[in-house]
Amino acid sequence: MAKISGNYESMVVLSVKEGDEAVEALVAKFKSLIESNGELTSVDEWGKRKLAYDINYESEGYYVIYTFTSKPDFPAELNRILNITDGVLRSIVISKD
Repeated sequence: MAKISGNYESMVVLSVKEGDEAVEALVAKFKSLIESNGELTSVDEWGKRKLAYDINYESEGYYVIYTFTSKPDFPAELNRILNITDGVLRSIVISKD
């Protein structure tokens, strides 16, 4: 197995307009994506919150924080996938090191 070398955190704000099942599917999708490319430390689901400002005419979003360790090249790929996935309003991936 490749050397796991970095601690990362990703906050994702998901659209709630498609319903709870769509939100759960996206949470599970990113969870399995991270698990297949590193080690998932925790998934902290904050749930539905009011947004500070409307994003794509939506006033609420579902917040999830993923904490994980992975090789240094994976966070950029995760960020790319988050940016092109329908249902993701906002996301950020940061290094905790």
